[in-house]
Amino acid sequence: MIIKSFEIEKIKSKKNNLTLIYGTNQGYKNQVIKELFKDLFEGETLRFDENDILNNHEEIISNLMNKSLFDEGKLIIVSRASDKILKFINEILERKIENIKIIINSDNLEKKSKLRSLFEKEKELICIPFYEDNDKSLSSMAQNFFRQKKIKVSQEIINILIGRSRGDRGNLINELNKIENLSMTKKNIDIEDILKLTNLSENYSIFELAESYLTKNKKQVSKILNENNFANDECVLILRTILNRSKRLLKLKENQNQTGNIDLTISSFKPPIFWKEKDIVKKQIQSWSDDEVKNMIYKINELEILVKKNSNNSLNFVSDFVSNY
Repeated sequence: MIIKSFEIEKIKSKKNNLTLIYGTNQGYKNQVIKELFKDLFEGETLRFDENDILNNHEEIISNLMNKSLFDEGKLIIVSRASDKILKFINEILERKIENIKIIINSDNLEKKSKLRSLFEKEKELICIPFYEDNDKSLSSMAQNFFRQKKIKVSQEIINILIGRSRGDRGNLINELNKIENLSMTKKNIDIEDILKLTNLSENYSIFELAESYLTKNKKQVSKILNENNFANDECVLILRTILNRSKRLLKLKENQNQTGNIDLTISSFKPPIFWKEKDIVKKQIQSWSDDEVKNMIYKINELEILVKKNSNNSLNFVSDFVSNY
């Protein structure tokens, strides 16, 4: 019996003891295993790799057959399964072993797979394919999360998170949980928080590249470009990071024109500038005129359009831009 991933709630009403889940979206599979099986199961949970089953077939079958009357049941999760596990599944069906639930977790299975065919055709078995999430479904998932948690973030932040998830909601869930934890101590979440929050070294390098560019530190800009192998699809993120900081810089310049005091401008700015950043921000304010910042913002917007149209050369465009003032 086939159940589509969007019909997943149907599992709760089924009495089936054997379920095959297969596909490349491991994050979604892990979510379903936890929420619809482990969290709802009161007995013991056992985890096996397919090789464990193959190497200890008789012993495992014997243990399942010799359950006590007081046994609360077992949830068995078999990972990295293939057609080799068919003998084990058939023996479970033939012996009609009760009081157990078995989840067979496989990677992508072709249509000719005997394991997939068995679970699709037999009514007493459940088969659920899990394909990669697309950007639309991941974006909807992130928006619903932030809405439920009452966390305000920009669409730009959501887009960054979607890009980092690489089609796997498991990766997205990890990042969303990090943001939820941060929101407990910080009300306004901005793009810099997102870049710092993830543990990927390239995120830090992108943030550092933006700061070095805005302080006109050509030596550091060159060093970052040489030491990091930025991918073409990261170029928009680089530009967006510089753009976001440039817009903040323009507001700071405008505020300084009103106060006439650079230190007062920085200390009174909203949202507050972290104390470790104040010297860098001060140098940025001193390095650019109002017209230069406006012109920079205009160039970044034009460059982003160019990068999106010429993705193969995007890294060259961005490197030329940050290397020249």
